[in-house]
Amino acid sequence: MKTLNFISSFIFTFFFLSTFGQDVNIEVQKLSDKLYMLIGQGGNIGVSAGDDGIIIIDDQFAPLTPKIIAALKTISDKPVKYVVNTHHHGDHTGGNENLSKLGATIIAHDNVRKHLEDQPKEALPVLTFNDKMSVYINGEQVLVFHLDNAHTDGDSMLYFTKSNILHTGDIYFKDRYPYIDLNSGGSVNGYIEAIKQVLIIIDDDTKIIPGHGSVSNKKEYQDFLIMLATLKTHVEKEIEAGKTEDEVANNKDITKAYDDIGFGSGYINSEKIRRTFFKSLKN
Repeated sequence: MKTLNFISSFIFTFFFLSTFGQDVNIEVQKLSDKLYMLIGQGGNIGVSAGDDGIIIIDDQFAPLTPKIIAALKTISDKPVKYVVNTHHHGDHTGGNENLSKLGATIIAHDNVRKHLEDQPKEALPVLTFNDKMSVYINGEQVLVFHLDNAHTDGDSMLYFTKSNILHTGDIYFKDRYPYIDLNSGGSVNGYIEAIKQVLIIIDDDTKIIPGHGSVSNKKEYQDFLIMLATLKTHVEKEIEAGKTEDEVANNKDITKAYDDIGFGSGYINSEKIRRTFFKSLKN
């Protein structure tokens, strides 16, 4: 299983690295007085900057660290104090080693450290948790909480309680089908349940930083959940009818309504999401 996890993570990281270029720019979007989102190559970065220093959520790829640091300097002259990884994939953890060497403390779920154990020790989380924890920084409590077997087996979301801003990690790919890493403990049912859980704690004014895509809100996240639930229902009916994996993967009608509005245009295309749902729900 460890070998499968490594291969799965490698393939996902290679996809992004294969499109990596020197022309990547880090875009800074201000969400509140102290909260920002950085968009570059890979997972969206959340930032809290204030008198206590900077905490960032995820750090993209290692070659982008200088550009990320330069973007942060336009926000604050404080150092990066903490990095929180939402999960272990390389487009979210690639900068760990660089930022650790600059003095940042890496925080993540227990399973993230396990997935990264073959990395240099500077890249590993040094503070881990198995359920939830809080970070008190820049005048607010930041809730960091684990969600079981969703995108992976080590997913965390972060909720900034005063700013009312949520970072979902890859339990949200806005306007596209999600990558559910079955080889790293992810599952369709876990992914759906994770979204249901978090929708309870946010409100209509919450700003959401998705793992990939533009800033979102509760209504759009609910629509994303409806999409997942709809696909689950369709695929379960196919399984009950005795259809094979290839038959489901090739049945375009299952996802047509969402394909027509562009959901299959990302890394996970329509055939891949149908196959993922079959594999996860069949077991």
